[in-house]
Amino acid sequence: MGCVIIGADHAGFVLKEGLKKVLAEKGLEVIDAGTDNGEAVDYPDFAEPVAQEVSAGRVPWGILVCGSGIGMSIVANRFPGVRAALCLDEDTARMSRRHNDANVLVLAGRKTDLDTAEKIVAVWLETEFEGGRHQARLDKVAKVEKRIITRAEKEIPFGKRDPMEGCGIRKV
Repeated sequence: MGCVIIGADHAGFVLKEGLKKVLAEKGLEVIDAGTDNGEAVDYPDFAEPVAQEVSAGRVPWGILVCGSGIGMSIVANRFPGVRAALCLDEDTARMSRRHNDANVLVLAGRKTDLDTAEKIVAVWLETEFEGGRHQARLDKVAKVEKRIITRAEKEIPFGKRDPMEGCGIRKV
């Protein structure tokens, strides 16, 4: 079926360990990006390698787990081509794939039990992207991403604006 990379901080460790077994049973190769125990760690240290592998195209899917899922989502979505979605139920998992072609699933370890997480993961992996008008929207996201990368490469600081632009919103 493929390969998935999974990472968690201390708040997601137990859920990550349970999901690794479920993913392997589904025939997926599972790459564990850590953490290796329940001792306190910083979520960016585990979101980064997962997002990097997905961004680089070396792994098609990633799964991240932290306490609320918010921190992991913030870090993962900084990477080009990563579409990380925090899903708390099967419906959001389905829609994240169907409409947004999410390639990183983020779970809230403190809000999601293993049974619920298994159902979310199953729906997320089985749901296909619809394309069509949703692809057109993802194309727009890619253009935004490209502008951000270009701006960073040119070392144009964010937050700087021409005072003639009023509130900083440009008409396109």
